[in-house]
Amino acid sequence: MAVSRLREAEASENFPVAMRILPARYRRRLRAVYDVVRVIDDLGDEGTGTPADRIAALEAFRADLHAAAPTTPVLRRLAGIAPDLPAEPFDRLLDANVQDQETVTYDTWDALLGYCALSADPIGRLVLAIFEVPADGEIEHASDAVCTALQLLEHLQDVREDRGRGRIYLPAEDRAAFGVTEADLDRPVATDALRALVRHEAERAEQLLDAGTPIVGALHGWARLAVAGYVAGGRAAADALHRVDGEVLGRAAEAAHSRKRDVLRHLPAVLMQTRSPGPRRARSRPDLPRTTPRSCR
Repeated sequence: MAVSRLREAEASENFPVAMRILPARYRRRLRAVYDVVRVIDDLGDEGTGTPADRIAALEAFRADLHAAAPTTPVLRRLAGIAPDLPAEPFDRLLDANVQDQETVTYDTWDALLGYCALSADPIGRLVLAIFEVPADGEIEHASDAVCTALQLLEHLQDVREDRGRGRIYLPAEDRAAFGVTEADLDRPVATDALRALVRHEAERAEQLLDAGTPIVGALHGWARLAVAGYVAGGRAAADALHRVDGEVLGRAAEAAHSRKRDVLRHLPAVLMQTRSPGPRRARSRPDLPRTTPRSCR
């Protein structure tokens, strides 16, 4: 993928990938990771051919990831800029995209969280590694909550886009409870039932974001600022969904547009976090898995 397209993709994200205020060494490492993640997602989402063809492309990328001298440009850049990062989180992201070729919907909320454990949580672990944050179970759990929340909010913003790919990230049990059918996802505008479902799922995602936000108070220096930017981006994504009142079909572009000023508006309050994520707070969200099921994403 061309560098220019990668930068365009970065600019469209809900959160600031590499804030300009960060030192150049961190920005380079964050962008190197982002570029690899973006290529993995594109192989899973945009690759031509059959699902089997896309799986083959993903597995070829995995082999190059583990090669002594990678040939893919984004992997060469990663090896040059951040050779110390673990490969395991990237493997989980690849597993996630492989699963996307095989699983197009999820029956339950817990199953969807399992998917996010592969598709989102590894990114937070990579960010912590970039800033050399010491391993800490509670910090990692809070990071997972933030990343899962960001992924869930993005799914809600992209209901129409995902449906076009044949995927549904609204759990089947929730769709049934709200009276939403698959055919409702193909309508030009959202039904009242679908809007109510989106509002419900957005609230659950925001609860996870709240549960993970104390991570900011546990971090220091540039790591604190970077992670605060991601949390503020999540709050801005929720704002976008609130502005359209759950209308993610007829107002899809607006629902998916997180305003930079909203990120900046939330950032000071997020940075004011002083409480570290302790055991009691972390356990208050039992619906977030503390382990990562390898069979999910």
